[in-house]
Amino acid sequence: MRQPTTTALQDQRIPVRAKLAAAWTSLMFLYVYVDILAFFKPGVIDDIEAGVVWEFNISQTLLTAFLVLMAIPILMVVLSMTLPARANRITNLIVASIQVPFAAFNAVGESWTYFYGLGVVLEVIVLALILRYAWTWPRTTPSATTATSPDRQTVGPQQQA
Repeated sequence: MRQPTTTALQDQRIPVRAKLAAAWTSLMFLYVYVDILAFFKPGVIDDIEAGVVWEFNISQTLLTAFLVLMAIPILMVVLSMTLPARANRITNLIVASIQVPFAAFNAVGESWTYFYGLGVVLEVIVLALILRYAWTWPRTTPSATTATSPDRQTVGPQQQA
């Protein structure tokens, strides 16, 4: 009879940048799926066809405002991977803090409190993770700031295959 192996799995450290980008990506999936699933709510499609979203008339200005609001977390995926550490940390702390009220706004005045409430709770949890990752960004001592820092890449000649 074969004995199952009990070797431990190696748990590799995930860079803060990757955690932040993954969290922003997850937040975007939540935004998108809450919006897509909301189309199944009775009357939503009829209102859209009549030119109304919530209480607002559909216009180029409204859709541009929606795009701007959504572009912020979308761009945070890229910025989380590319900004220098200090600017990255500050940007994530500010933007995630500002996004919490936007997430909560989705449930205001809604009759489907379970659906929108769950969406808001999940979005706020992801935003809290973003705030935690950015707030607890690992620090290095002045003597240890080398190109081998886990959040920096060594710049050198490209390796040949």
